[in-house]
Amino acid sequence: MRQPSVKPTVIVPDAAPLIHLAADDALSVLDSMGRVVVPDIVELEASKVDVPLQIDHIVARSRGGSNRESNLTLACEPCNQDKGARPIEEFLAGRPAVLARVTATVRRPMKDAAAANATRWALINRLKTTGLPVETASGGRTKWNRSRFGIPKTHALDAACVGEVTALSGWDRRSLSIKATGRGAYCRTRVDKFGFPRGYLTRSKRIKNFQTGDIVQAVLTAGVHAGTWIGRVAVRATGKFNIQTDSGIRQGIGWKFCRVIQRADGYAYTSNKKASASSPFLKAGVSAPRLR
Repeated sequence: MRQPSVKPTVIVPDAAPLIHLAADDALSVLDSMGRVVVPDIVELEASKVDVPLQIDHIVARSRGGSNRESNLTLACEPCNQDKGARPIEEFLAGRPAVLARVTATVRRPMKDAAAANATRWALINRLKTTGLPVETASGGRTKWNRSRFGIPKTHALDAACVGEVTALSGWDRRSLSIKATGRGAYCRTRVDKFGFPRGYLTRSKRIKNFQTGDIVQAVLTAGVHAGTWIGRVAVRATGKFNIQTDSGIRQGIGWKFCRVIQRADGYAYTSNKKASASSPFLKAGVSAPRLR
């Protein structure tokens, strides 16, 4: 690949602030990332002096293209303007060899990620209009806060470490975890990894007016499971249920000892144990929100 004899400026017209690179530096950077630069640029611009090169999107932003390096290439202004938002297949229809080299390293546009980012910024801007203090930060900042305070990684503690945090106290406590479990399945046959039946479920999901996923309270006055137990129930046709409690699974609990506290709603509610890690770096300051 021949380089221009004079270093023209590479400009990024749609970036803020503008990024200026020497052409040979930009070419080497793109080449090191595995990007295939359109040969017309190198051959045409090598014979010219002070011709600005622009970083162009192979898949236009208006068509869902991203700013990832795999979607970027170099182009002179006439080629950039001529291509516009047209698909690269249409623009290079008469040059199949060039098209094959350019598209060899192109990945699919991240349309879902772009939609999520657009939604995130729309939400932030809407929150700012309320006049309330709104603070945002990157995931790297959250990890940095968590590391310097010696706090273990959990969803709840990550929320407490977002943004500018000078100190964090009172974080070693239980938290409520909510997990989407669904409302069961229509299929009443359990199969093994080969697809052969290994068990059958009852036609009715409700046994003795109880259903798997209900939150129940069981009060037993005698036996190995004597005590009061609260948790998610898994029903059995025999009437002997299993209850998932904070201290473990209690098996073989008779349905007569159970009382429904909350009907199954498609979610599992568990109380996480206190975080076991501790740190000498914790100081009095910002307190984590109380989680019950």
